[in-house]
Amino acid sequence: VPVLAQDPSAPGAGLLALAVVATNLLVCAALCLHRELRSITNCLVACLALADLGVGALAIPFSVVLSLELTLCFYTCLFLACFPLVTTQFSILLLLASVEPTRALSRLSPCSYAMYVRRGRVLGAVGLCWLLSLLIGLSPMMGWNRFAAERAAVVLIHLGRCSFTSVFAPEYLVYFVFFACTLLPLGALLGIYADLFRLVRGHFLAQPLRAAKRGELPMARTLLLLLGIFCLCWIPLHVIYCVRLLCPGCRSYAALDRLAVLLSHLNSLANPLVYAMRKKDFGRTLRSVCLRYVPCCSRKDQGPALFLIPLPAGGAGGPIPA
Repeated sequence: VPVLAQDPSAPGAGLLALAVVATNLLVCAALCLHRELRSITNCLVACLALADLGVGALAIPFSVVLSLELTLCFYTCLFLACFPLVTTQFSILLLLASVEPTRALSRLSPCSYAMYVRRGRVLGAVGLCWLLSLLIGLSPMMGWNRFAAERAAVVLIHLGRCSFTSVFAPEYLVYFVFFACTLLPLGALLGIYADLFRLVRGHFLAQPLRAAKRGELPMARTLLLLLGIFCLCWIPLHVIYCVRLLCPGCRSYAALDRLAVLLSHLNSLANPLVYAMRKKDFGRTLRSVCLRYVPCCSRKDQGPALFLIPLPAGGAGGPIPA
């Protein structure tokens, strides 16, 4: 008989999943319906929206199932835990390796953007992110897991409460996923930003002070906002894993664990809001899509219509209400 644990965060996770799916579907619809938005940078935003859509539609529900701590066969539990890792890791890699550097380059150095950012290179970067995400997320299925570490002889009798920490080796979560696959791309991104600012620093210094502030300060705020949201959403969960690895005897708090998981999923809702809605043309397009295709947002109560009846030349009159 399955053993269930009450998870008070499950309703909140369900609402978050719906919000993530709805918001990222809206971004994808805006890009499909409006050709003027189909730039290379927005193509990356669309790929990121699809990845975050997978997080909302599959990864968050799978995480809720894991939080119930069902009593399952080890490899069934391992598959449920690996799938969310693939989708979330793709979102992280695409965010850090493609979307942010491309958008920064397009704003800070348009000439370099036109020279280096090509459609083939962008598609190659997206494919590489998918390949790395599959390798990272499915590594536990290939043997880097607690089952292999414990050297259990028979899979079918290796039953227990299913959760991330019960199937993933702590060294895998800390040294591989956090240090190698999150901190390294984040450090590389900071290096890219520093190099981009160095390249265009002379351009800003050559402008009048007021014009330079108009160009530099908004871009700096955007970059700080993007990095701040990413760190706020992902660092707490990885810090918890680090504490568990380095201090096995330290007390753990289930409520803190659930909050950290929800924060990591919240990044998939913040991505479309930051990357799409901070661009004025994208924001206007999203509003038009909402008003046209979302029933609750359509404007139905606009009052009685006015019809103009043509009059003979020289006649007097005006609009007659219907």
